[in-house]
Amino acid sequence: MELNFDVGLIFAILNGKVFTAINRKLQKNFNLSNLHITPEQWTVLFYLSQQDMVTQRQLCDKVYKDKPSMTRIIDTMEQSGLVERMENLTDHRSNLIHLTPLGHIVKDKAEKIALITQKEALRGLGLSDIGIAQDVLRRIFDNIKEDKR
Repeated sequence: MELNFDVGLIFAILNGKVFTAINRKLQKNFNLSNLHITPEQWTVLFYLSQQDMVTQRQLCDKVYKDKPSMTRIIDTMEQSGLVERMENLTDHRSNLIHLTPLGHIVKDKAEKIALITQKEALRGLGLSDIGIAQDVLRRIFDNIKEDKR
């Protein structure tokens, strides 16, 4: 049995083309809603709403950003009043990142916009299609993520 692969499409997906297109659409939807955050900031807001008071290193690991990029994102979010750095009493070499009350409000607004964007991206796909795509992408990710042993 011969498999008919579109190698160009597979490479584009794995190389981030779909990710980039979704981020552009999400940014456009944020802008249209007068919500002045980036998709990167949205990811941090979402993660902090799930687990607040984490170190910058933990954020880097969870959202797959390097330390300089995360520092830039946190600096911008702190200036906007969305997060604050707090002293880590158990490790004075690091700070804990805390979601402010304004951060919670912005997160709630952004979440609604992100769900709309997700529906736009998944338009025409059935639950079984989405389940298969999720399983395939998870397996690809598991195949290539860093070995933490």
